[in-house]
Amino acid sequence: MAKFPIMSLTQAAADRVRYLAEHAERPIAGIRVGVKNGGCAGMTYTMEFAEEIGRYDEIVEDKGVKILIDPKALMFLFGTEMDFKVDKLGSSFTFNNPNQTGSCGCGESVSIAPASETALQEARAGR
Repeated sequence: MAKFPIMSLTQAAADRVRYLAEHAERPIAGIRVGVKNGGCAGMTYTMEFAEEIGRYDEIVEDKGVKILIDPKALMFLFGTEMDFKVDKLGSSFTFNNPNQTGSCGCGESVSIAPASETALQEARAGR
């Protein structure tokens, strides 16, 4: 069965992750991305550097960056593109997620519907 990308990165996000990893205080195996319950809309995205790859992590490589995803987050992140934005007030990573159904007013939390099992099976089959 062919691997399929759960997530992708824009060039700006890949460049920023590589820069941060190169300047980290310790060796980095990849960037771990997930979701957790929280915030007024129900869920928040999580992101951290991982020193090692977890036994059950889904590994996605895009533009020279290794993304590690907990299996429990796969259904929520399917099809997501991670971007890095810079404006006058600051900079941040953003997630363009087709499964996102809403967000709170401040943008700190989101509502996400899990992708269907059928969509995942079709993606794995290359349809």
